[in-house]
Amino acid sequence: MISQKQYKEAKAKTLEYFDKLNISVTESEKERIEIADFGLSNLYNIGLQILTYINTEKVCAKELVLFPYQTCPEHRHIDSAESEGKEETFRCRYGIVYLYLEGEPTENIKARRFWKRTDEVSVFHEIELRAGEQYTLYPNTKHWFQAGKDGALVSEFSTTSTDETDIFTDKRIQR
Repeated sequence: MISQKQYKEAKAKTLEYFDKLNISVTESEKERIEIADFGLSNLYNIGLQILTYINTEKVCAKELVLFPYQTCPEHRHIDSAESEGKEETFRCRYGIVYLYLEGEPTENIKARRFWKRTDEVSVFHEIELRAGEQYTLYPNTKHWFQAGKDGALVSEFSTTSTDETDIFTDKRIQR
């Protein structure tokens, strides 16, 4: 868990990204910004800041803010009784995002190593997204992503999002 001070600092920093990109957010949306440290108390290395605009039975739209070299840990979105799993498209709006997924491993990946054990990360096929580029992940695709040196802002468009269907490779992670 992060402290209240860390939470406030991360939220203020997140709002700076929105301001820098002229993304207007309402007071209500500011209150809904989620600071996710995944239960590891290591926010600036493994974490994610999320603003969910809408999440219905069919669609979801979010802004994902990553601080410099911050990583969203490896996970997949599994099938549930209601759906075949989450399909999501990431569109990079600012910075560089290194997205890793199943496939032929990339030699000399660009992401900084954040894991200590081999049971935390298992996929290394690199997709580099720069501002204006996007990539679609299909249901049940194992993936993780990390921002470059300037941080990143990514718009996510997906089918319904439920934390219960997110399966993390690192079993220590709590959502």
